[in-house]
Amino acid sequence: MHITQLRIENFRNLECVEIEPAMGLNYFYGENGAGKTSILEALFLLSRGKSFRTAVSEELIRDQQKAFQVFLESQNGEEFHKLGLERSKKHWRARKDGQDVSLLSELSRSLPIVLMEPNSHSLVSGPPDGRRRFLDWGVFHVEPLFLDAWRQYSRGLKQRNAALRRGQGAVIESLDEIIAPLGERLSQYRQDYFDKLSAMFQRQLDSERTGLQNISLSFRQGWKAQGLAAALESSRNRDMDQGVSHVGPHRADILLERDGRPVKALLSRGELKIVAACLLLSQAELLKSSGQRPVILLDDLASEFDERHFREVLQKALSCASQLWVTGVQANSLEGSPAVFHVEHGKVRKVV
Repeated sequence: MHITQLRIENFRNLECVEIEPAMGLNYFYGENGAGKTSILEALFLLSRGKSFRTAVSEELIRDQQKAFQVFLESQNGEEFHKLGLERSKKHWRARKDGQDVSLLSELSRSLPIVLMEPNSHSLVSGPPDGRRRFLDWGVFHVEPLFLDAWRQYSRGLKQRNAALRRGQGAVIESLDEIIAPLGERLSQYRQDYFDKLSAMFQRQLDSERTGLQNISLSFRQGWKAQGLAAALESSRNRDMDQGVSHVGPHRADILLERDGRPVKALLSRGELKIVAACLLLSQAELLKSSGQRPVILLDDLASEFDERHFREVLQKALSCASQLWVTGVQANSLEGSPAVFHVEHGKVRKVV
């Protein structure tokens, strides 16, 4: 799948931008604040339903405007699709091929996007919820039954936590009978995907030649070795005391360690960025192997890596992406024959 046309209206400093990208490499350059990252942000938001820069949707709407719109046309072999999203301060509306969609996941499945940006190192050094989202996004794109299991479990967990706060023991027991098998199934989907991701990650590390090859990856499902039903029962008294569920797939994590210690305490910021890049490229490679070549966005990574590592990330991204969008501050800084766009004051002009 590759994007053939992108239109952005009233998004941050972008008043009305229309872009016809090339199938392969697309490079956007300009000064800081010109709007380069906003272009990638709009694409990411259309795919994921949220920004990677802010959780406040009002910040995305251009000054004095009521809503923003992002629209694209894409091609996947002989298939053509149109996706659109409009969001105001209080409402959103999404469309796919001229029809309204009620769930943003319908856009996500049609537009797999992998993003690397200056804060991507938090995938390694940040809290577990970021790694769970990373893992679940990958599972979502390869396991059709995952999303339904995740929604059912999340709904049951919310009800369980409410019952815990009210001290409703009988309700909790009945809910545990429902969420335990759902949680087991959810965790198995994650485990199956993680096994493939871990193997791909080790190959990525080995090819980086950075001395980071002895990093181990392990999956923690969110409860001890016994089944989830037994774990929920064992934790029930503590859960009722504190009004929250302490065990389950909502507590899952990916551990990255070297010699039994978390890598975030051992590696430099630059090394953490390399490890995060290997994780993201591994996910992109798995999508490719499943027949879904993603669109990859690289935001200002030339300023985050040294020359050698940036070139390696770029080449690996090109090998598994259906289309690559890259931003930078310098003109003509990429080798090959990319489509080049100059971004200035929220306006985009194709140069090459």
